[in-house]
Amino acid sequence: MTLITGKRYIRRLLVIIAVSLITGGIYYIFSPLESSFFPKCPFHSITGLDCPGCGSQRALHHLTHFEIKKAFISNPLLIMAIPYIFTGIYFEYFGGKENYPRMRRLLFGKNAAVTVLIVVLLFWIGRNLA
Repeated sequence: MTLITGKRYIRRLLVIIAVSLITGGIYYIFSPLESSFFPKCPFHSITGLDCPGCGSQRALHHLTHFEIKKAFISNPLLIMAIPYIFTGIYFEYFGGKENYPRMRRLLFGKNAAVTVLIVVLLFWIGRNLA
């Protein structure tokens, strides 16, 4: 790792940590159910149905309080996607795409995008049928 790459790595890490701490602090202190400054879902407001993202803010609030079961109940797709999201952050910002290009293509290539789309659509339909 060169000095420039090392500085870039540290800068990116510090930005991600700072944004995570600020966002986590907001979700820890304020509940999306009780605070009016959290945006409401326009799809749910118009149709009365849940979109794939409905419950994500509540799930993040519960996660900051280590209430894993409540977070999962709020939005199971988000909770199950957390490792995938962190993997994507690693590949994009911390050298994963250079170190593991085949794995990146496998997990984040065209076929993976189609798979993720199908999973999200099935989740969207399934959560509204239940």
